Amino acid sequence: MRLGVDAMGGDFAPTEVVRGAISARDILEEGDQIVLAGQREAIEPLLNECPDWRSFIRIAHSPEVVGMDDPPVEAVRAKPNSSIALLAKMHKQKEVDAIISAGNTGACVAAWQMNLRRLAGVHRPGIAVIMPTFHNPIVLCDVGANVDCRPQHLFQYAIMASLYLEHVGGVKSPRIGLLSIGSEAAKGNALVKKTRDLLKSASGLKFVGNVEGRDLLRDVCDVIVCEGFVGNVCLKLMEGLADGLFKGLTAQLGKADPAVASQAKALFRSILGRYDYSEVGGAPLLGVNGICIISHGSSKARAIRSAILKARQFATQGVNELITTHLGRYDTGNGE
Repeated sequence: MRLGVDAMGGDFAPTEVVRGAISARDILEEGDQIVLAGQREAIEPLLNECPDWRSFIRIAHSPEVVGMDDPPVEAVRAKPNSSIALLAKMHKQKEVDAIISAGNTGACVAAWQMNLRRLAGVHRPGIAVIMPTFHNPIVLCDVGANVDCRPQHLFQYAIMASLYLEHVGGVKSPRIGLLSIGSEAAKGNALVKKTRDLLKSASGLKFVGNVEGRDLLRDVCDVIVCEGFVGNVCLKLMEGLADGLFKGLTAQLGKADPAVASQAKALFRSILGRYDYSEVGGAPLLGVNGICIISHGSSKARAIRSAILKARQFATQGVNELITTHLGRYDTGNGE
């Protein structure tokens, strides 16, 4: 399997991305290859940490870089020789079997959709994030690919995210929840109400009804669907909450007893480590005609390694083929 990785994407690129690629060697199978897309002069010196890197890594040179703050669509058009654009073209031409980037999310979504198009029957791709919780991991979809959704889009997110969690996350028959402002059927805007009707009437889906924001950390469902705007806010809120709780608890304990605070800090870090996004690695852009993993912008080597593993799992489980088959069972009309 050939795995394309954006060496220039992310807050700590290219150093951490290259280190992550090197560290992924033990999860590769014989014949696998990692293709690092980016500026050769920046990548090659970092690879010298691994004397035999050429045995499992090659560089695909791209002189341009899309910045994290660049306007997505404009950047893709203005920088056709960027690492993000190059990976999209290589995947389209089947030079790589999967692509991974911790770079500008909007640019990734734009470039990958334009080049790879959508799977048959898919109206809009969505980003599905596996979120560790105190119970079991849940999938939240969409978290930013599509901020202007129709009911058919959310309905398809439920199906695609369920298949992803079942075949990559190992959760059998996932329970599906629809994010709303109340659990009652009458709560929510027009989008939520119409989506609820679609999910409720669909056979073969384990739909549990509306769920609220607080249910993200409760054992209420396994998949939560929402529009990308709301999903991205939820995702960033969860990240900030975890960091804020850790710092707040440590500060308060320090005021009460510095010795206890020192001991507690190690415990807190151990607990937080179980819910670290680095273990998840990245989120697939579900619905595109390819395997595209979007990693957190702050990804370091461990997260990149996990993303490479995630891409391999997605490919070997045939998730895209399952999505096409399952969507074909439902008539969702014109979701354009």
